[in-house]
Amino acid sequence: MSSSLSQKVLDQLWFSARSHVPYTDQPIEKDVLHRLYELSALAPTSFNTCPMRLVFIQSKEAKARLKDTLSEGNVEKTMAAPVCTIVARDTQFPQSLESFNPRAAGFFANFPGAVATTASRNATLQGGYFIIAARAMGLACGPMSGFDNKKLDQTFFPDGRYQSDFLCNIGYPEDKAMMPPRGDRPAFDQACEIL
Repeated sequence: MSSSLSQKVLDQLWFSARSHVPYTDQPIEKDVLHRLYELSALAPTSFNTCPMRLVFIQSKEAKARLKDTLSEGNVEKTMAAPVCTIVARDTQFPQSLESFNPRAAGFFANFPGAVATTASRNATLQGGYFIIAARAMGLACGPMSGFDNKKLDQTFFPDGRYQSDFLCNIGYPEDKAMMPPRGDRPAFDQACEIL
């Protein structure tokens, strides 16, 4: 039986973590990005579909291309972040499903209407795992949806195979005293019921 995580770990993943924190100038090395993806990919998806695709925007040239797709309120913090990640979905994930789950390889041929929903749901789910994995590695995250999906997809995915879901700035956090207070959340009785 698994044991609970320590309070220190829970603090890092949940209680002390915040979105949109200032980042240090420390770059995120390629091996860290590799490890971050590897951790994210280990978590479950339905049929082990694994439709999430990540584009790590790090260079000045790539950030300049990204800048034109951002809402005004997201430009400054995204340009300042060491990396902005495009969390996207592969609309053709069934083509590689045989490699990840041979038993389910033919499923989507019989249910083609399930492809878009499965890609969207599971890539978003993997995006959540990505945030937790980043926090576990000591990175801070700023997920956001303030951008023009259509323009971003035309810029970075012109063949149409991938579709953007959300963006997530990542970097090493600045002084935690600078982090904003956590916003309120719905109470259990507001958000849950036990039947």
